[in-house]
Amino acid sequence: MNEIHQVIKDFLYRYEIIANELTYLVAFSGGYDSMCLLDSLRKVCPYNKIVALHLNHNWRGEESDREEQNCADFCKNIDVEFYCEKLASNIPKTETTAREERYKFFEKCAKKFNSNIIFTAHNKNDNAETLIFRICHGTGITGLQGIAPKRDIFYRPLLNVERKDIEEYCMKNNLSPNYDSSNDDNVHKRNLIRSEILPLIKKELNENIFEALNSLSVVATEETEIVKEYISKIKEQICFEDNKYKTYEFLNLSENIQKRFIYEIITPLIYENYDRERLLILWNFIKDNQNSKSGKTISITTDYWLFVNDKYFQIITASKKSDINIKINQTGEYKYGGIIFNIFECNSNIDECYGISGESVFVDLSDVDIDFELRTRQDGDIIQPFGMSGHQKLKKYLNSKKIPNHQKDELLFLAKGKEILWAVGIGISEKIRVKTKPTHKLVLKKEGV
Repeated sequence: MNEIHQVIKDFLYRYEIIANELTYLVAFSGGYDSMCLLDSLRKVCPYNKIVALHLNHNWRGEESDREEQNCADFCKNIDVEFYCEKLASNIPKTETTAREERYKFFEKCAKKFNSNIIFTAHNKNDNAETLIFRICHGTGITGLQGIAPKRDIFYRPLLNVERKDIEEYCMKNNLSPNYDSSNDDNVHKRNLIRSEILPLIKKELNENIFEALNSLSVVATEETEIVKEYISKIKEQICFEDNKYKTYEFLNLSENIQKRFIYEIITPLIYENYDRERLLILWNFIKDNQNSKSGKTISITTDYWLFVNDKYFQIITASKKSDINIKINQTGEYKYGGIIFNIFECNSNIDECYGISGESVFVDLSDVDIDFELRTRQDGDIIQPFGMSGHQKLKKYLNSKKIPNHQKDELLFLAKGKEILWAVGIGISEKIRVKTKPTHKLVLKKEGV
């Protein structure tokens, strides 16, 4: 068997993804690397369904279209399904945008073809270029791991194969790969590393530079696994629920452990754009807000924030205000969007009211008509807190209960007009508190619980 064929076969066995019923998706630009991969995979796995995924970036006009056609023709010749999409011409022509669009396309295709296996043709040279790029930008030991052979649904079977061997494979098998002319433009930093920096290192410093960098990558991976194992034990000690970490216990760790801990929880979110300055900003934010009662937030990305108060800190996402609005005008059961609300009459003794909290409360509706809404908060909402004679704004009431801002839009309230009678899970209004005997019981739960 051809050496590259054997490499691919060994890879499939190692990750236990060799079975005729599996659908393989291949990121296919039509260049040397991906053409070698696609051709080899078809020969190693002749009975599998294979789909070549081609994204026409639309950067180079007719040249891009010719490459697309060459890819389609090649796939037809080797009996591989070809699927292609073309980016709009107004999308920014940057390396970062191109990468983001490619991975969006691949993940979309994974759903379309019902497959969780996408092969990309990254090779040993690509890994070396990635390491040089990251070193120049101040990466840490995790970044020195380079390109992972597997990440989520993405598999890279050629990662230990040098580019010269791939080119030799294409020549021996009479393949005609595309040549992307943008690879000659050193404005793109990876092209500069590929065409000038690595050849210079190979000539003047180490002719086995690809092996050396690959060895560095392996060592970094081993060291990182040791650190992760230690950090996971720290997480168990200071995490108490839903990835909330105890602020006080965290700040009692050594500073180096604190920084590494932050690194571990944020890198899955910003891996490609990680920098130490950002880590230090988040670390100082936790220290600066360790005594905050209501809590503070700071942006990590457009979709994620770090929330910190005196009890815990956690990664939060943008909360979308619920559209739940249930009209309640009589006793009975009401269902909406996975929520079940019950209001029913009861003649229980007041003693049964003690200890009732959370999503179940006894109330006295003797002086209140049943004409309510179950909804999220609105501007102008007020409440007469339990035990108080006057009203206050709902916002002030929630602040007094130390409810974090990012949780306020998720709360549900039983309201009569603008007046809140029950803040679910928090407290009830003085207007419906039980004075002698409860008249009704309110229960809120999620469907299926």
